[in-house]
Amino acid sequence: MIVKNGLIYDAVKKDPYVADIRVEEGKIKKIAKSIAPKKGEEVIDAEGLRVYPGFIDAHCHLGLDGWGIGFEGHDYNEPGDPCTPQLRSEDSFNPFDPTIKHAAMAGITSVATGQGSANPIGGTWIAVKTRGICVDDMIIKTPVAMKCALGENPKRVYREKGNAARMSTAAVIRNMMFKAKEYLEKKEAAGDDISKRPAFDFKCEAMIPVLKKEIPLKIHAHQANDILTAIRLAKEFDVLLTIEHVTEGHLIADKLAGCPYPLAVGPTLTHATKFELQNKSWVTPGLLASKGCQVSIITDSPVIPQEYLPLCAGLAVKAGMDPFEALKAITINPAKQIGIADRVGSLEVGKDADLVIADGDPMVSSTCVVKVLIDGEPVE
Repeated sequence: MIVKNGLIYDAVKKDPYVADIRVEEGKIKKIAKSIAPKKGEEVIDAEGLRVYPGFIDAHCHLGLDGWGIGFEGHDYNEPGDPCTPQLRSEDSFNPFDPTIKHAAMAGITSVATGQGSANPIGGTWIAVKTRGICVDDMIIKTPVAMKCALGENPKRVYREKGNAARMSTAAVIRNMMFKAKEYLEKKEAAGDDISKRPAFDFKCEAMIPVLKKEIPLKIHAHQANDILTAIRLAKEFDVLLTIEHVTEGHLIADKLAGCPYPLAVGPTLTHATKFELQNKSWVTPGLLASKGCQVSIITDSPVIPQEYLPLCAGLAVKAGMDPFEALKAITINPAKQIGIADRVGSLEVGKDADLVIADGDPMVSSTCVVKVLIDGEPVE
C-alpha cells in the first residue's frame, strides 16, 4: 500500500512536507518524495489531505469503564483494599467496549489504560492498540507502569480504613515500597537456595519491576503539593516516575522546569468537580512545555470522551501552546512516556503503520478524519 501526495506531519520535523508513504506488513517501509507503485499495489490518494501519526493517550480508562451500563461496568478500582499492586489491568479490559471503536475512528490508535485513582497503589497498566477482539492481541506493552494516586480520591474512598489525610496516602505507598525492597533484597541474597527465599508475597513481587526501574510509578497528582510529593517519593526510593494530571503544574512551573519526569496534563475539558481542580487551566501544558518539560495531553477518558484528544490539544494551542509541541503532546511524547516509542508516535521507517489522514488540522473541531490505519489496516 502507498499513501501518496499527503502533507506529512511526522511529529519529528517541525515543518510538514509532501511525500509518499509505503506500508508493508503493517509497518512503514519507506517515506520519500515519490514512490512508484508496484503492480497491483493499493494506492490511497492523499493529495490535498494531511497525514499524521496515530494519536496516543498516555492516560485513560478505555476498556475498563463500561459504556452506558452504570456502575456494574466500572472495572478500574478495587474498593476492598487501598494497596493492590498485584492487580493487572488486562484482566479487566473489555475489547468490546464501544468507546474503543469511537477512539479508533477519531484517529486515537494507541492508549495506556488501567486502574483508576481510588487506591494509593492500584496495580499495573497496559498499552494497547484500539483495534481487536482479544486484549492479548491488542497489547503493545505490559506492564507499562504501576498506578498510584495522591490527593482527594484515596482520602475519600478509604477514609474509613485509616487513610483520611494526604500523609496517610503517602505512607501507604512508602510502606509498600519498603516491604518490597526488603523482600527483593532477601530474594536476591537467597539466590538459587529455595530454602532461604522469603515466603511468596504477590504484592511485593508486583513491585519488583518498579524497584528495578523496569517500569515507572504512574502517580495521580492534581494539586501542587501532591505533584511535589510524587517527586519526593520517586527520589526517596530512586525509581522512575510519570506524573499524571498535573492540574496545578502552572503554579509551580519554575520548580518543574527541566523536570526529568514526564508530565501527563489533563483532563481539562471538564467542570471543576472537586477542590483540587479549582485552578485547572488550558495554559498548563504549553507553559510546562516551554519550561523544557516532556508534556503529554490526556483525556482521562471517560472523563473526556477519548475521541476529543486532538481537540484538547487544539484548546491548549488556543491558550498559547506551540502547535508543534501540542502535536508532540498527543503523539511522540505519550509514546515515550509509556515506553512504546520504538513502535508508534511518529511517522518513521520501521514503525507501525498507524496513520491518520484528515482534511485539515485535527486539533480544529471542523476537521474530518478521512481514514485511519492501524498496523496498516483501515479502521471501518
